[in-house]
Amino acid sequence: MPTSQNDTAAPPPRLLKRWDIGDAEPPVPAGDGRCWRVDTADGSYFLREYAAYDRRALLFRHTMTTALDAAGLPVLAPVPTRAGRTLVTSGGCGYVLHPWVSGRRRGGLELTFGQCELLGGLLGGLHAELDRRTTPVQQSMLIPTPCAADAVAAVDQMLDALPGEGNDFDALTERRLRERRALLAELADHQPPEMEVTTVGHLHGAFHEGNLRYGGSGNVTAVLGWDSLTTGPVAGEVVRAAARLFAAEDERGLDLDRVRAFIRGHRAAFPLDAGQIQSAVHREWWERLCDVGPLRHRYLDHDRPIGRGLPAPDAGLVTWWSANLELTLDLFATPYTELPSESPAYG
Repeated sequence: MPTSQNDTAAPPPRLLKRWDIGDAEPPVPAGDGRCWRVDTADGSYFLREYAAYDRRALLFRHTMTTALDAAGLPVLAPVPTRAGRTLVTSGGCGYVLHPWVSGRRRGGLELTFGQCELLGGLLGGLHAELDRRTTPVQQSMLIPTPCAADAVAAVDQMLDALPGEGNDFDALTERRLRERRALLAELADHQPPEMEVTTVGHLHGAFHEGNLRYGGSGNVTAVLGWDSLTTGPVAGEVVRAAARLFAAEDERGLDLDRVRAFIRGHRAAFPLDAGQIQSAVHREWWERLCDVGPLRHRYLDHDRPIGRGLPAPDAGLVTWWSANLELTLDLFATPYTELPSESPAYG
C-alpha cells in the first residue's frame, strides 16, 4: 500500500520544545508506525505518536513504568515535559517521549542457564512490583476455554478451501491441517476446566524476545512492549513467556532445562505454587492446540507471501507438546519441589 503524506510527515516543529532536552536534530523515522529517533547534544530519545488512544489507560501505563523504573528495574519511564506531563497533545494526536535504548535482541535459546534464571527473576520482579503498586485484582476469574469441536470445524473449512489437484505446497498444507485435525480428535477429552482460582494481577502482556534488549554483558537493558499491559493469571504469563522464549522453530519443542531455570528464577522473586503452574501449562498447551489461526495465516492467506512454503512456526511445538504433555506438566512444576543438587549445570 502506498505511504500517505500523513504517514511520512514529521511531528510539529515546536513539539519538542515542550521537553527540556536541549536543541534537537530533525526527528528521523524509527521502527513501524509514527515513531522517530530524536538526537540531542545530551542524548537520544524515542518519540511516539498516538493517533487514537485511551488517555486513562495510557497515563496508567506511564504511572506503572515510571514506578518500575524508580524501583531499579530495566523499564524506560516516559520523559516528563517542562510542565511535568508525560502525554503531550498536538493536532488531535498524543505524543510520548522515552529515552532511546541501545542493545540487541537475543533468542531465549542463546541464553545460558544462569541467564535464563535471571530472566525469570526479572519477570518475577516485574510481577512483584506491579502487585505492590496496584490495587488487588479479582481473584476468581472466568477464563473461557476454546472448544475442540470449533477448531475441528475451522480446519475442515480450510481443507475444503484447498484445490482438488494442487501443487506440492498444497499437499504440504493438507498434511499440516490433517495432522492438527487428528490431534484435536485424539485429545478432545483433555480440555482444561472453565473456572480456576489462581493468583491474578497486572501483567506485562508480551514478555518475549522481541520486547527484550540485552547489553554486551548479557544483562537485560530494557523491557519494552508495555502497550500490552493487562490483567490476568500470573502463572499464565510465566508459562506463555517460557513457551515463547525457549521453543525451537521445529519439532524439537521446548528446551526444558532452560524452562526449569526460568521458572526457578521467577519463583524466587514471586512465588506461586506448583498447582498454578501446572494448570497454566495445561491451558497454554490447549489454547495452542485449538488455535488454528497460525495454520490459516501460513498456508491459506494469500496476502501473506513472506514465509509461505515453510511449516507454521507453532505447528511443530503443538505436535511436540501434545506428545509430551505429562512431561511438561511435571517439569514446569519441578522448581517448586527440587533440591539444589537437581539444578542443571550453569554457564
